[in-house]
Parts: sequence; C-alpha cells; structure tokens
Amino acid sequence: MSTSTTTTPARPTRTDLPRPLPLPRSALRRALPALGLFAAARLTGILLLSAAAWRLDRNPLAILGTSWDSRWYTGIAAHGYGRSLAFEDGVIQSDLAFFPLYPALIRLASAVLPTGPTGAALLVSWVAAAAAAVAVYLIGERLHGRRAATLLVLLWGLLPHSVVLTMAYTEPVLTALSAWSLYAVLGRHWLWAGALASLAGLSRPNGIAVAAAVVVAAAYEIWRGDRQGRAAPAVWLAAALAPAGWGGYVLGVGVLRGDPLGGYFAVQAGWTSRFDLGLGSLRFVKHLLRDPDQLSFAMVLVIVAVALLLFALFVLDRPPLPLLVYTAVLLLITVGGSGFFESKARFLLPAFPLLLPPAAAMAKTRPGAAVLVTVALAGLSFSYGTYLLTIAPTPL
Repeated sequence: MSTSTTTTPARPTRTDLPRPLPLPRSALRRALPALGLFAAARLTGILLLSAAAWRLDRNPLAILGTSWDSRWYTGIAAHGYGRSLAFEDGVIQSDLAFFPLYPALIRLASAVLPTGPTGAALLVSWVAAAAAAVAVYLIGERLHGRRAATLLVLLWGLLPHSVVLTMAYTEPVLTALSAWSLYAVLGRHWLWAGALASLAGLSRPNGIAVAAAVVVAAAYEIWRGDRQGRAAPAVWLAAALAPAGWGGYVLGVGVLRGDPLGGYFAVQAGWTSRFDLGLGSLRFVKHLLRDPDQLSFAMVLVIVAVALLLFALFVLDRPPLPLLVYTAVLLLITVGGSGFFESKARFLLPAFPLLLPPAAAMAKTRPGAAVLVTVALAGLSFSYGTYLLTIAPTPL
C-alpha cells in the first residue's frame, strides 16, 4: 500500500480481507506523528483538569486514579476478589462484576515499580492508551492513508468523553488489545489475533466484541479458502482462542456462584446491568426528554445518537468484515444494555472504527476546515472532561 498522503490506497471490501500487513516495528515510525498529537491532546486535557482540581483544592492524580470504578480495580489488585456492597433492598454489588486482566496488570506493575496501586493503575492505562493509538493509526492508514489515519487517532483522543483514556479505567486496555487484534486479523496473523482477542475478553464484558470479530473472520476464511473444511490450523486455533478469555471468566464466576451459565449475569444484575434490547434505556430516554436532568445524561444521549449515525455511514463505506462485526457488537451491547445510562458514552470509546468516515472526510477537505473542526472538538473535549471529573455528581 502506498504511504503517500496524496495517494488513496486500494480499499479492501467485506468479502476480501487484506493481504498481510507489515510488522508493527517497521510501521511505528509512521505512527509517531499521530501518537505525538494524541499525547499532546490528552496532556492538554490533564493540565486543564489539574488547574480546575487545584482551584477546588483537590489532587488531580487522585481524581484520575481513584474515581468511581477505579477504586474497585485497585482494590482487587491489592487484596484480590471478595469485596461486595449490600443494600437495604437486598441488592448486592460484587467485585466479581469486574474482569481480572486490568487488576492483574496493576498488581504486576506495582510489584516491579516503586509506586502504589493507584500510580500503577494510571501508568498501565496511559501505556495502553498509547499502544491503542498506534494500532488505531495502522488500521486507519491501511484503509485510508496516512493523513486520514492521523486524523482518526486525533479524533479518538478528542472525543467529549476521552478523559477516560487518562483515568484508571479499563477502556484503554480493551481498546489496545482489540485494535491490535483487529490489525492482526486484517493481515491474517491468526494466532496473534486470537490470543489478543482472548486477552481483550479478560479485560471488560464488552471485550466479547473483538472475539466475535475474530470468530466471524475466521469462519469466513475457512468457508472462502476451502469449502471442504481443510483450512490452516492457525485459523481454527484463532477461532477457538478468541472467546476463551471472556468465556472462561464468565463460566468461572458462574461456577463460583453455583450457576455456571447464569452466575455472572446474576452478579451484573446486582449492578442493575442487564441486556434487554434497550427497553430500559428507552424508558430512561423518555424520562430524560420529559424532565431534563443533568448535563452528563443529555451529553450521553447526544453521543449515542451520533454514534448510531456514524455507524450508518460506516456501513455504507463497506468496511472490512472484522471491523464491521466488532463495531456492530459494541454498539449493540451499548444500546441494548440497561443500567448506568451515564456510562454508555464510555462503553463506546473502544468503537474507534466509527470515526473512520469523518476522518476520511476531513482528510479530503481543506486544512483550514480540518483545523477548525479539531479546535472545536478539542474545546468540547477538554471542558466536558473537566466537568465530568470535577463537577458532575454521576459516575462515568
């Protein structure tokens, strides 16, 4: 593929996976400008958040590392599983709802670095966010060229809720593993794709999205490559590996709770989180439209609506099959799940392929227009991120 910013590369279709990609090490140099812009965007957000936190006599690193779910992750890293909160109505919220990979990485970082769990958690998230940005760039470059890929990374780092990428949360880890798994499957590096998808499934419940992408891509490869079922062993192994992390944890919690198939979902129900095809979300949206509530709820509604519009544009763009499946499953889980409406924007952070259509469009516009859009989005991202962590009373 040409790496020129003025040459549009051949576009893969959903029925033709691209040929093997270059090794990540050889492509890292091309990704450095995008990574630098991403780091500058997130660092600017941290500086503005810090200024607001200091005015409120609060520690910005404590805000980033100990807000809401961050305490659960660092608690698991420090003490293992076993904590729960019981409420008067009989509801029990258990830490088994949180997948184990991120706490394990925090524990490992704490063991080898002179920092406590909170510092280790932030370091893991920041490194993961940088790794994700590189993989997002490589995928964007493969599909639309360097300029669009750079804009793709920048747009992802300037989403209204991208402050989460600098917090002690799991979205950076999930996005990094998912993006690199998708990068691998696009190049038919099947064992890498399956192994990374399995790790992604150990990081968050919606990590099943990348497992679905790898399994569907492998199934199509088997069907297309050999109608008699004699596909390469690596393809079959990738299909088996991809869902193993997610399935293993869900089944493990189920066995621990005495209900192998339903135990984990009972734990999630204690957090009011269940999949009901969006009925609970629809009821909340109706309430929100009748009685406007907090700014964060309204912003989430706008973000989800924009995501649905971007998905329609994404489908019309005929993306590669793995990206299509991955994005569709993430969107389905977000829209179809009930509970914690305020977190839905965060759940969509790993859905970076939704930004491919606007990134490609911006790459073709005049530089002044692209700069104007970027500046406007940056202002929204920095101000809204600061609001979420210093003023908003609702969790992310």
